[in-house]
Amino acid sequence: MRSIRRPVLAAAALTAVMALTATGCGPEGDNADAKPSQAAAQDTTGGGDFKIPQDIQDKLKEHGINLDKWKNGEWKNWDRDKWLREAGEFINPIIKDFWDKDKIDKVKPPQDPSKPEDISEDQGKTDPEPAAVPARPVRTPYTSTAPGVGLLLFSTPEGGSRCSATVVKDPAHPGKSNLVWTAAHCVHAGKNGGWYRNMMFVPNFNKNGGSADKLKTTPFEDRVPSGKWWADDMATSSEWIKAGGAVPGVPMAPYDFALMHVKPEENTGGKSLEEVAGGAYQVDFNAPAMAKIPSMTAQGYPAEPPFDGAAQQQCTDKPTRLSMDAKKPTMYRIGCTMTGGSSGGPWFIKGADGKPVLVSNMSMGPRPARWSAAPHLGPEAKAIFDKMSQKWASKQ
Repeated sequence: MRSIRRPVLAAAALTAVMALTATGCGPEGDNADAKPSQAAAQDTTGGGDFKIPQDIQDKLKEHGINLDKWKNGEWKNWDRDKWLREAGEFINPIIKDFWDKDKIDKVKPPQDPSKPEDISEDQGKTDPEPAAVPARPVRTPYTSTAPGVGLLLFSTPEGGSRCSATVVKDPAHPGKSNLVWTAAHCVHAGKNGGWYRNMMFVPNFNKNGGSADKLKTTPFEDRVPSGKWWADDMATSSEWIKAGGAVPGVPMAPYDFALMHVKPEENTGGKSLEEVAGGAYQVDFNAPAMAKIPSMTAQGYPAEPPFDGAAQQQCTDKPTRLSMDAKKPTMYRIGCTMTGGSSGGPWFIKGADGKPVLVSNMSMGPRPARWSAAPHLGPEAKAIFDKMSQKWASKQ
C-alpha cells in the first residue's frame, strides 16, 4: 500500500504500504526494521548538514532558547534513541523563510518502487473493495471553495516531506481557531522515531490551482495566500507513538490522526489562522454508522503521478468498512485514486446545515491507487482535541 504522505526523497517508508508517514507521516520508503539515518542534524531538502543560521540562533538565545542546550541538543538529532518522541517533547521553532519558494519546489513525489498489496483479508468486518473513483480537481479559488484546507511541510531523516491538513474549529476560540487536523504519520515516525521538525502549514496553497509547471511562474503571494503557519504544539494518539510507523505499523492505522496548534511566521495583526484562511471546519467525533452516511468526500494535494502536488483534488463515494484488527476501530474506505501527498487531508460529510463537517483524515491505500482508508474519530481522537483546546483556552 502507498503512504499518502509524500517525501522529497524516495525512501522505503511504505514501499508496499501507503501507510502512515510522519503529521505522523514518516518518510515513504522507511524500512520497517531500519533505524533512522545516523547522519543526525541533516536536512536534505536544502542539502548538507542541518544547521540553523547563526543569526537565527542568536535571536532564539535572546528569547532564552539555546539550541545546543535545549533538550541537551537532541532537538536536532535523528538518532532513534535520542530523537524526541514523547507527547511533551515536540519542539518546532520558527525559522523564517526556511520553507522558501525553492524548497517548496523541491518537495517532489517519491519515485520509490512499490507493489499492490491488499489488506482486506485482515480479521474484522471488511466490505468488498470499492470501485476506483477518479479524483477530480477542487474548484478554485480555494479561498472560497475550500478555505482552510492546505499543504503541510516538514523535515524527516530522509529529507523534506509533505502532507495535507485542515483548519478545524476550536470551541475555546469561536471564529478564531489556530488548530489544524492531519494524520499521525505526517507528524511522528511512530515506534522507530519521534516528532518530525520544521512543521509548517500553508492554508489555501496555490489558491488558483493549475499545474506544477504553471506554479513556477505563479506569484508567491498566490502560492501562500493565507501565509505560513508553524506548529507550536502537537498531539497524536499514544497508540501511534508506541506502535505506528512503516509496514508493521499499518495495524495502527485506526489511530492515524493528529492535531496541532499553530502560529504565524509573519505578523497578522493579531488575526487567527481561521480568520486569515477564511474558514475552519467542525469536527464530528460521533459520526453516524457508515450505513447511514450517503457519501464522503476526501480532499488533499496528491503529489505522486499522475498528480504533481500543485492542485487540490477530491474524491466522493459512499463509505464502506475496512478492519485492520477486530479489536481496533473499523476504518472508513472509499474508492479514490489520490496518491501520496494527500495524507492527512480532510474527509467530510454534510452536516445538518449542508456544510462540510470533518469526520476523518486520509490515512492509507494501495498502489496503484484505487481506494483510500481513513480512521474513525472516536473517544481517543476527541481526548487529544479537548486537551489541546483546553490547553490554549486562555491564550492564542
